Parts: sequence; structure tokens; C-alpha cells
Amino acid sequence: MTIRRIHSGGPFEAKIGYCRAVVAGGFVHVAGTVGQGDTVADQCRAALDVIGKALQEAGSGFDKAVRVNYYLPDAAEFEPCWPILAEVFGDNPPAATMIECKLIDPKYRIEIELTALA
Repeated sequence: MTIRRIHSGGPFEAKIGYCRAVVAGGFVHVAGTVGQGDTVADQCRAALDVIGKALQEAGSGFDKAVRVNYYLPDAAEFEPCWPILAEVFGDNPPAATMIECKLIDPKYRIEIELTALA
């Protein structure tokens, strides 16, 4: 089995020792991704943009997503993201889980982790 690693060039990849995505075994595994912005909705859109670029580089897309995990420090903030997620996944929604937890920095309101078919 071949493994292909996709790097986004972010400073934490080398510092922490991870990459944005790994293509292996017929799947694209996208690392937990945060986005920039003032609101949870802005951060959700920005994170999905980064994820979308990784999926595209892997030869995949949101239409091939099979699993997504959402991590939020405040579960009450998830609802503003729902229309964005419905638009991105459209008629191809993946299995999904939302977990309330602390994130690496309090400025982040959402982190998204995704697995898709390659």
C-alpha cells in the first residue's frame, strides 16, 4: 500500500510533526483543521476551505466524504455552522459527530476533521 502525505505549508506541521492530509488505503484522512475569523461561522468556512484544498490535491472532494468530526469548545455555537455544512455537503452528507471540548487555543471556535474516499 502506498501512502501519500499532503502538506499545507502551515508552521505547525513541522513543529508538531503532522501533515494536513494522508492518502492511504483508498481514503483521504484530513487532520483536524481550524480556520481564521471572528465568528464560529467565519472559522467554519475558513477551515472547510483548507480542507477542500487538501481534498482537491488528493483527487477527492466533499462529495466523497464518509466521516466528519466537529470539535467545539461551546456546543451552543454549532448551530450557526449548520447552513454552511448543509451547503458544502449538499446531497452527500457524511456520517458526523460533534464533540464539545477544549481546543489548542481559546481563539478557535471550531475544529473539523474529515475522512473521504480517495
